[in-house]
Amino acid sequence: MQKIYLDHSATTPIDPEVRKKIHPYMTEIFGNASSLHSFGQDAIKGVDWAREQLATLFGSKFKEVIFTSGATESNNLALRGLLMAFRYAKKENWDKKFHIITSKIEHPAILEVCQSLVKEGLAEVTYVNVDKKGIVIVDEIKTAIKDNTILISIMYVNNEIGTIQPIRKIGEMIGKENLKRSPKSEVRSPNSIFNKIYFHTDAVQAVNYLPMKADYLKADLITISGHKIYGPKGVGALYIKEGTPIKSIIFGGHQEYNIRPGTYNVAGIVGLGAAVDLVNNQSSSISAKGGSASGGNNQIGKLRDKLIDGLTKKIPDTQINGDMEKRVPGNANISFLGAEGESMLLMLDMEGIAVSTGSACASGSLEPSHVLRAMGMPPEDCHASIRFTLGKYTTAKEIDRVIAVLPKIVERLRKMSPLKRKR
Repeated sequence: MQKIYLDHSATTPIDPEVRKKIHPYMTEIFGNASSLHSFGQDAIKGVDWAREQLATLFGSKFKEVIFTSGATESNNLALRGLLMAFRYAKKENWDKKFHIITSKIEHPAILEVCQSLVKEGLAEVTYVNVDKKGIVIVDEIKTAIKDNTILISIMYVNNEIGTIQPIRKIGEMIGKENLKRSPKSEVRSPNSIFNKIYFHTDAVQAVNYLPMKADYLKADLITISGHKIYGPKGVGALYIKEGTPIKSIIFGGHQEYNIRPGTYNVAGIVGLGAAVDLVNNQSSSISAKGGSASGGNNQIGKLRDKLIDGLTKKIPDTQINGDMEKRVPGNANISFLGAEGESMLLMLDMEGIAVSTGSACASGSLEPSHVLRAMGMPPEDCHASIRFTLGKYTTAKEIDRVIAVLPKIVERLRKMSPLKRKR
């Protein structure tokens, strides 16, 4: 049976060039990168090389790149680490609640951190709305800002529906708000870093498709992950703009400028660097305005459109979820009204076709997608959704097979369903 993988937003296969780069660090270059002898120095050269690739990606300084175990840790470090820096800046802050703004469609690695900080009595959080197409409402962010607001965290690309959020616009708005907070005479004051709003974006789903320069995005903190960009699992990074206050949230070593201790995952870090190097090599074809993609991404977009056109023509009562213009090319989130998503997933899997019903990280949950609910969709339509995410190895032949197989599955499930279709 032909196996077809259409779940690239969950994870990507490792690129052969990345695998080739990793191999020596899994065999002969095995030293601890913190050791002073030659074995350690050979290993740290790989870490330094990888950091250079990420600094190029972000347009940043070498020391502004911090390696982590993945996006979840990076997001925790960004939110909790910044909050703790503010909290311990002076004694009177110990009992103070700081304010964080985020959106209702963030990944659980953001939402659950915020919920934890609230439960611990350390923060108050405002969750801003999105419109019916899944785009964050910038005016709501501006309105939500208060005197004790220290951080705004908005994802670059949504993992479920692929919508591109107006990150640069949000960053520019925050910059204007910060000018109001800090008169020019106070900008160079040692305490000025604690008199501004910082901006974080979870850019995990954006790296393959969109501009990542920190200055362009106007971001102070940026999260990325290796396994979403054809690199290894278990490694990620956090860009931290110089001057951004961050406290370590784990302890036990001096690595990563005393921000993220722990023995270096050298092979993983090199693999992340190699995956980013591939992105950097194609970045010249990505518009600085975020509008055009590389040739490979154009091909992915054409295949995605072929999938949508084929399914919507063959299957009545379908609904495309999310903005089709402000969207990365690999994502198609479709509700097949009257058919149950989990059943569609399992029946497609029996045909050798891998898809998702939403976020892979929440695939064990029977709750309707929090992203689709935030867009105003009723629960029954949320449960009828399938997320198809294409990658650079996806072929037209594979798309043709999905278009041939899925209509029969949907028809069968609709006949079995006790619910009457609304459309």
